[in-house]
Amino acid sequence: MNAVNISSNKSFGGWNKQYSHFSEVLGCQMRFAIYLPPQTSTGEKVPVLYWLSGLTCTDENFMHKAGAQRVAAELGIAIVAPDTSPRGEEIPDDAEAAYDFGLGAGFYVNATQAPWSKHYQMYDYVVKELPELVESLFSVSSRRAISGHSMGGHGALVVALKNAERYASVSAFSPISNPVNCPWGQKALRNYLGDDRQNWAQYDASELMKASVSDLPEPVPRLVPALVDQGGADDFMVEQLKPEALEEAANVSGYPLELRRQDGYDHSYFFIASFIEDHLRFHAANLK
Repeated sequence: MNAVNISSNKSFGGWNKQYSHFSEVLGCQMRFAIYLPPQTSTGEKVPVLYWLSGLTCTDENFMHKAGAQRVAAELGIAIVAPDTSPRGEEIPDDAEAAYDFGLGAGFYVNATQAPWSKHYQMYDYVVKELPELVESLFSVSSRRAISGHSMGGHGALVVALKNAERYASVSAFSPISNPVNCPWGQKALRNYLGDDRQNWAQYDASELMKASVSDLPEPVPRLVPALVDQGGADDFMVEQLKPEALEEAANVSGYPLELRRQDGYDHSYFFIASFIEDHLRFHAANLK
């Protein structure tokens, strides 16, 4: 698997880089960003935090706005940020070019419905293809954590809940916590997966977390520790994000979730930048 370097910028002793590669899973050219901390220059294999961005974002938003590189350099953690959907002229988009579906809005699912199923396989891309590529090209280990914002917070929680053996920890900022019951989620899941709501539940963090302990055989396997921050002044909180559903699911199942409500913070990267250090240190402690 090959990747072409597009850009490279030194940052806090490490390197912020951007790569393009052809994705067999998505059937198109894809781009991802990676921060390699200074420890990798000596050949040390460092753990990786995968960051999944929200609606309308690309691989660049987090790397440019979150201010994560300083702490990642200190902790010796690489950060990988993929794009949010397949891209290209041949890739289908929402008929009305709406921001909440199609390009920039892959929702980190494996689509089953035409025409989306040919390219919109973002779940497999994030869980399998991208880590295999990253681990083959860079001085990183197979120790992984995952995080994200909004749609990406939804993706991070779902990916971790469904793949506990692959991730040391998961965190999210303002995730779409219960997509089967919000307009953004219902639109995306219906189009990508069809009308059967049972198929939607496999990509709903609240549904997965509710069942994560109660439906498991004894002894209960390891559960991925979860940290979630929700801004108290987030305009999307009530209609779209529904953090109370995730909190209730954790209470029902006993899942190790810490959900913090941060007064006055909105849905922007100002919020993410304010608490990203907490999240990086949370992941570092679990990656050990």
